[in-house]
Amino acid sequence: MDCLLADSGSTKTEWCLLRNNQLVLTLRTEGINPYFQDTQQIITTLQHQLLPTLGDTRPGDIFFYGTGCNSPASNTIVANALKVVFPETGVIDVQSDMLGAARGAARHQPGIVCILGTGANAATYDGAWLTSPSYSLGFWLGDEGSGGNLGKRLVTAFLHNQLPNRLAQAFTTSYGLDRLMVLDHAYNKPYPNRYFAQFAPFLSAYRDEPFVQELLQKSFADFLGLYVQRLPHHLEYSIHVVGSIGHYFDREVRQAMHTLSMKPGQFLQAPMSGLMQYHAIA
Repeated sequence: MDCLLADSGSTKTEWCLLRNNQLVLTLRTEGINPYFQDTQQIITTLQHQLLPTLGDTRPGDIFFYGTGCNSPASNTIVANALKVVFPETGVIDVQSDMLGAARGAARHQPGIVCILGTGANAATYDGAWLTSPSYSLGFWLGDEGSGGNLGKRLVTAFLHNQLPNRLAQAFTTSYGLDRLMVLDHAYNKPYPNRYFAQFAPFLSAYRDEPFVQELLQKSFADFLGLYVQRLPHHLEYSIHVVGSIGHYFDREVRQAMHTLSMKPGQFLQAPMSGLMQYHAIA
């Protein structure tokens, strides 16, 4: 029986099709987030971006792990879309991206798992389920340490003329932003988290600049302080990090953990390889 796995963030969704526990197909679509998309919008994404590659293949089971999938209401939005597109599928199981990150990074071992990608979150994991989630407040009220938050801090500093001259000139050359353009994307256009996350590579390119180092350390310290320190076992368990920001800024995240006497675990850009092993074993 074919099994379709999905790991979805706000920016992209990675899909893997397993047949008899063997990988037969991988593909990507744009991100799916029920906070920003309704069922019909998700159906459109699936029909236009997923079905053409799958062809006539129809999975027997679907396990979808996604950002924003952390309540019965939001999970139902995604599940209903999948049921419309795959009406003959048996199991359609929609869970949070946090659980997907935990199962992908820690497999069947307990630990603390963090997401540092376009968004940010953390939770304690018992080897099968999340036991102490640290519910994210989302882009506007939280997501410290995420790509969206890092980009927002950088752009805000630029608009307030707080960047050193060398960085300000490089940023202007790279992006050509002005205040009205930023405000339009922030308040009028969809997916502001994706918009601000696109500036994170600038921080990577200039990561050794003192201003950038201070911005990174402050953001990751805020993340660990607000999300991880309040979790049980945060000084005992290994702390795994999943996501592009954790992957590319692992040096700074590890340094922030060391300052707080935390034990770094695995740093994965994406959890899919671990999820394939988890579901193959299950």
